Amino acid sequence: MPRIVCISDTHEKHDQLIVPPGDILIHAGDFTYVGDPLPIHKFGKWLKSLPHKDKIVIAGNHDRSFEYLPEYAEGILRDAADKSVHYLMDSEITVQGLRIYGSPWTPEFCDWAFNVPRGALWKKWAKIPDGLDILVTHGPPSGDLGGVLPQEKEEVGDPELLERIQQVKPRLHICGHVHSGYGLRERFGIRFANAAVLDENYELAHKPIVIDL
Repeated sequence: MPRIVCISDTHEKHDQLIVPPGDILIHAGDFTYVGDPLPIHKFGKWLKSLPHKDKIVIAGNHDRSFEYLPEYAEGILRDAADKSVHYLMDSEITVQGLRIYGSPWTPEFCDWAFNVPRGALWKKWAKIPDGLDILVTHGPPSGDLGGVLPQEKEEVGDPELLERIQQVKPRLHICGHVHSGYGLRERFGIRFANAAVLDENYELAHKPIVIDL
């Protein structure tokens, strides 16, 4: 039974985390502030230092260079890390007997990276395959699984993602993006983890979420 350690939205504060032991570490995006090269390199070195056999990473809306200069950014991460680190971009990997798919897209918001207008995200989610054990997206689905931005009271979760999740039925969905949405929930027979470790003021506030899958 693999132990999954879930984190997200570390925003260059990863070295402040106490990361529990486990078999697979999953980071659901926003490991930098704006995707600059040095923070990517430092993040890769940090991942390399962790004992987890496999580390799964996707980008988030703050990790700009992974959308605008993907080969360059992925090269920095790859060179700093090692073969235990797997970067997913609308792609799938099987590790330790688990099928894991990762995607960075979120509804359009403030001209950040990996943004798609609402109503058009289904084109991205249609790529999500059936039969997954774990789905990792940066943004949350709609409803209380995602939360709202406290300043604007704006729902930022995506109903099209929720619909696709209900169709493919992964055993576990991991996201971040909405810091105030942190927590573990279960709906439709699926476990949902918003693993954002920082609060809305970008201060470390939450622990990694550990799930035995």
